[in-house]
Amino acid sequence: MTKADASPPPATIKEPRTERGRRTLRKLLDAAAIEFGEKGFHEASITGITGRAGTALGSFYTYFDSKDAIFRALVSDLSNRVRVTAARARDVEMPPLETERRALAAFLSFAREHKEIYRIIDESEFVDPASHRRHYQSTALRILERLQNGAKLGVFREGLREEHAWAIMGMNVFLGLRYSIWSEEQSVDEVAELANSILRDGITARKDDPADSARTASSDSEPA
Repeated sequence: MTKADASPPPATIKEPRTERGRRTLRKLLDAAAIEFGEKGFHEASITGITGRAGTALGSFYTYFDSKDAIFRALVSDLSNRVRVTAARARDVEMPPLETERRALAAFLSFAREHKEIYRIIDESEFVDPASHRRHYQSTALRILERLQNGAKLGVFREGLREEHAWAIMGMNVFLGLRYSIWSEEQSVDEVAELANSILRDGITARKDDPADSARTASSDSEPA
């Protein structure tokens, strides 16, 4: 992804200075997720958010200027929580394929616990296109970085590009829609393992791949 592809920076939140303020902000964002998730952006209201959060109306304006502002902040918050959840599920020493499996399983679990995320992210395409684009671009970039790291380790094939990252993200998004939002008939581990088998067959280095064979021969010829 190039700088030209980058969307504008996310809306800033008036950061609280105290622990009490941070708790209030968290309550407002959590309440906004439920309000927007149940009613959609246009039917949701600031009073509905503060009522769910159990906070005064004035507390809302301490952190946000408008309903639009908290919606933008919420999209950014949900995107960041998905990132953190996936990161916590894996380890730096973990093999690349296992990293992808763990990351997807963590996302599926998160989506089951926060089903409103799909409605909010989808609606952001029309309410705040920059936030919508930023969410998917940043997610694809993280996947691409993992794929390239896997290629450096010789586990994934050489030449994996941005298109591969977007394809994998698309698979993950729709698996989440089917098996976390619409139903939970299969365990997240079963779904993640199925996806992992697709990656195993599709992007891992193969002996019959000329590029991989050339890289391996070059590596074998290097002095110990």
